[in-house]
Amino acid sequence: MPMFAAGSVAACAITMVCATGPAPASHSALTLTLQTTDGAARTVQLNCDPASGTHPKAEEACAALSEADGKFGSLVKTSVACPMIYAPLEATARGHWQGSPVDYTTEYANSCVAGAESEGVFAF
Repeated sequence: MPMFAAGSVAACAITMVCATGPAPASHSALTLTLQTTDGAARTVQLNCDPASGTHPKAEEACAALSEADGKFGSLVKTSVACPMIYAPLEATARGHWQGSPVDYTTEYANSCVAGAESEGVFAF
């Protein structure tokens, strides 16, 4: 009887592996934060594959990150006329991009510059 039980367990294990199918594609989920020097913060969620979350332009932000292979330092700076008002922001991104951990921090002169220099990823 113990042999039958062990065989049943093995069959169940094989069935469970086969029933689950292939591993899902790597998911990208990021928490993006902009924080002022006085501590006020705005935070959004950005999920990609498919694009979703609380980011106001999730599809565009995911496309920009895809083009940059998830590297925030490689995002294309867009030509935008931003006011020369110094209101510094610390921008952070934490989470995962296609299975790899992300822990990114940088500073921008103001919110307009944050959006322009991050290809819209930090435009919220």
